[in-house]
Amino acid sequence: MIALSATDVRTCEACWNAPVTAARHTEAGRDLLCEQCAEANYPRRVDLFPPFGVYGLTTRKLTNDGRHGSGPPKTPPNPGPPLPNPPPAPSPPGTPPV
Repeated sequence: MIALSATDVRTCEACWNAPVTAARHTEAGRDLLCEQCAEANYPRRVDLFPPFGVYGLTTRKLTNDGRHGSGPPKTPPNPGPPLPNPPPAPSPPGTPPV
């Protein structure tokens, strides 16, 4: 077990799930990792910018899988039944829509 200060994180900086059990020393500082992430040499996923305590993404970028892509909107895979033609008559005023 490694010695952690009061300000050190207690959760692995690579997977964010397991408790910290290892420390990796780099030129940028110390990475606090779980044993599995340390053995696999996974990079940490956040950088801490003191003194504000603001978390930011590392150089590892997220890939665009199409969910937040640019361009015109696409129709869903199953748009459902077609709208009625002609459209139904509106409900009388003061009554709930049918």
